[in-house]
Amino acid sequence: MALFGKKKEEKKVPICECNFDYPISEETEKTSECYSKVQEDICCIKVLGSGCVSCHTLYENAKEAVQKMGLMVEVEYVTDLQKVMGYGVMSMPALVVNEKVVSMGKVLKSSDVEKLLHNLGF
Repeated sequence: MALFGKKKEEKKVPICECNFDYPISEETEKTSECYSKVQEDICCIKVLGSGCVSCHTLYENAKEAVQKMGLMVEVEYVTDLQKVMGYGVMSMPALVVNEKVVSMGKVLKSSDVEKLLHNLGF
């Protein structure tokens, strides 16, 4: 049954694992500039911790590394233990890039975070 007078709704589809939403319609190709940029770049960096000095130090070092690399991404500091447990992290601090745990139980220096991001292809 056809509905007349109703505009076809665009649905929002998460493009990356951190749920960066971009409206995708049937006319939008997945090769659009926004889509490919999100797929190639870092969409989110998180430091998981309990709020201790070590966790806060990793957070500051990660922010410094992102700034030095000229990346346009915000580093999030997650201290909610329910959310931390959702990543399966048992030792803190932990570093998460694009929703994947890339380091745990270590306080990385900013230079180490930079090297890690470069090794991940960023």
